[in-house]
Amino acid sequence: MSYQKRTALALAAAVAGSVVLTAAPTAHAAVVDVDYQCRTPIGPKGAVSPIDIKAVRSGGGYKLTMSFRKGVSSSPVELGKGAMNPSAVIELGGAEKGRVPVSGPPNAEAIPADTPIKINDLTGTYTPGKSGKVTFTAGVLTIKALGTTTTCTPGNNPRPSLELDVQGAGGGGSQSGGGSGSGSGAGELPKTGPLDSALALGTLGGTVLLTGAAGVLWLTRRGPRSAG
Repeated sequence: MSYQKRTALALAAAVAGSVVLTAAPTAHAAVVDVDYQCRTPIGPKGAVSPIDIKAVRSGGGYKLTMSFRKGVSSSPVELGKGAMNPSAVIELGGAEKGRVPVSGPPNAEAIPADTPIKINDLTGTYTPGKSGKVTFTAGVLTIKALGTTTTCTPGNNPRPSLELDVQGAGGGGSQSGGGSGSGSGAGELPKTGPLDSALALGTLGGTVLLTGAAGVLWLTRRGPRSAG
């Protein structure tokens, strides 16, 4: 195997390894029992639902999914298909303070009267504004149905369902209610020569894959000219 091919393969391996390491941020998740105290049109109701929050990297931020393991509240009348619309907020803590709004689709099937209302998964987008460990905790749940609004507030000061080590886009300000942090975007790429590319590319995170592929092709083409 020629020197140029060995160099290209070594570079590709280094790039692949760096992508795996940077694409898997440190996270700690747990299913947390949340004691929702609900204000309904017919009076107060309460229910405990185990909740988990997941985060999946999406572009410069994360797609958050809030899942309810049990139903909360209930309705004295049947809720027909599509009659109930849920939304909630996820409280941020740690390196950032604020709220991320999440929402979900209406109920796909009718909900019988006096039956705990099962909430579909709620999703939203979080864009880090600061770097560090950020916690995600279930916040207020809102259920709109048949022209009424039910507000459910956690009454047991639940602990976070997720802790995530994030990298802010530009070290900007804290998260706001809109679910997107401030920041300036991607920084400049390091200036490197061909022989130290493997070391430099290891710092580029998720953007390194395309750059690495181009580097492999460049090194492969460059070899014969150097040999001549």
